[in-house]
Amino acid sequence: MLVAERYDKILGLVNERGSIRVSELSELCGVTEETIRRDLDRLEQQGKVRRSHGGAVSVKEAQAETPYFEREVMHQEEKKRIAGAAVALIEPYDRIALDASSTAWYMASILPDIPLTVLTNSIKVALELSSKEKIEVISTGGSLASKSLSYVGPMAERSLEAYYVDKAFVSCKGVHPERGISESNELQAMVKHKLIKQAASVYILADASKIGVQAFTHVAGWEEIDVVITDSHIGAGDARLLREKELKLIVAEEV
Repeated sequence: MLVAERYDKILGLVNERGSIRVSELSELCGVTEETIRRDLDRLEQQGKVRRSHGGAVSVKEAQAETPYFEREVMHQEEKKRIAGAAVALIEPYDRIALDASSTAWYMASILPDIPLTVLTNSIKVALELSSKEKIEVISTGGSLASKSLSYVGPMAERSLEAYYVDKAFVSCKGVHPERGISESNELQAMVKHKLIKQAASVYILADASKIGVQAFTHVAGWEEIDVVITDSHIGAGDARLLREKELKLIVAEEV
């Protein structure tokens, strides 16, 4: 494979997946990881990708939210396992916050009908919980983000200031061992940050493809996070780096 052909293949993979790790690119392109790192450095210099810890992120990530129907099918099985592990941490009479992520929707779909208060900016989460009589659902209101079917903006953020929750379950685009949690869309990032600020305990829901990624907008530093829930595809090195952040790492294993 010529260098130019390899560049095209790398760029295509990064844009298709949103983010990808050096080790995976090395295997797919049949070259060493050091070669891939040099390739990514060159592509970043050309403004075609953004380097992340251990990989690369599409520059398109900084421009637009991924539509909800696309996020639903991306890493679907991993997200369902993460959702199951998260629901297992919820107890009767908890006050919880769920963001507008597809993983939060999976959580809502399997939440038992027990006494709970659920605060959310997600229309899909609210609808999913509407048939569960013992669960009180509080929706933020705000400006409708059509791609994520969620409420964002100043009204959504102000409404969140009126509540405190025991546990916030928040997903994101990037979980970087040094730089914390990040998101591709600034409006979503601001709502997620507010959810985190209003919670006694914060749980980050992130499948392994997001580990090591730095997206466009900073959401929170590690001092604000208590638990990261991910799947069994996380690398040993990434798991070690996260555990060094004085937080709990939960790995949702395959059944």
